[in-house]
Amino acid sequence: MFTGIVTDVGEITALKPGSQAGDRRFTIRTRHDMKPIAIGASIACSGCCLTVVEKGDDWFAVEVSSESLAKTHLGDWRDGSRLNLELSLKVGDELGGHLVYGHVDGVGRIVSMTPEGGSVRFVFEAPAELARFVASKGSIAVDGISLTVNEVDGNRFGVNIISHTQAVTTLGQAKAGQAVNLEVDMLARYVQRLLEHRP
Repeated sequence: MFTGIVTDVGEITALKPGSQAGDRRFTIRTRHDMKPIAIGASIACSGCCLTVVEKGDDWFAVEVSSESLAKTHLGDWRDGSRLNLELSLKVGDELGGHLVYGHVDGVGRIVSMTPEGGSVRFVFEAPAELARFVASKGSIAVDGISLTVNEVDGNRFGVNIISHTQAVTTLGQAKAGQAVNLEVDMLARYVQRLLEHRP
C-alpha cells in the first residue's frame, strides 16, 4: 500500500525480455538507499505496484507481466524513461496523500496544460468506465501521484499542479497527449458498488 507521495524520480537504464513469454524486465536507477529494501519488496513505479527481483546500491530490477504491460502504459517505457517511485507504506508512516494500492485501473491521457498563477492546470481524460468514479474534490492517483480533482466535465477532470509537485515528479516534463496510469479512489469504487446493488 502507498500514499501517492512520490519519493524519487527513477530512470530506466535497461530493459529486456522477462523470464516468461511476453513479460519484460526493467532495471531502474534510483536515489533511494536500496540496502534495507528486501528482494520481494513492493515499489510503486508510476502508480504500478512492482516487485523487486534484483538490486544494487542505486538500482533495482522488476519483471512486468504481459497483463500489466497491456493494462498500463509501462509497455511504452524505454531506456531513459523517467518514472515516479514510492516505497511501500510502513505502519506509523505519515499518510500525506490518500490510500493508493498500486493497482492501475486504466490508462488516461493529458488533454492540456495551462499556466494558472503559480501552478499549471492539467486536464486529463479518463476512460469512460473510470470517469464515473472521479468526483470534484475527490482523490485520484495519476502515474502514482496523489492529486485532488478540481472539477469534472464528462470524461475529463482538471487538477492544479503546484510548482513543487512539478519539480519532484514526472509531471514537470509532461506533454499534452501523454498517457498516464490512473487509479481511482477505492472509497469511490465501493460507494458506486453499493449504489449499483441497492434494492
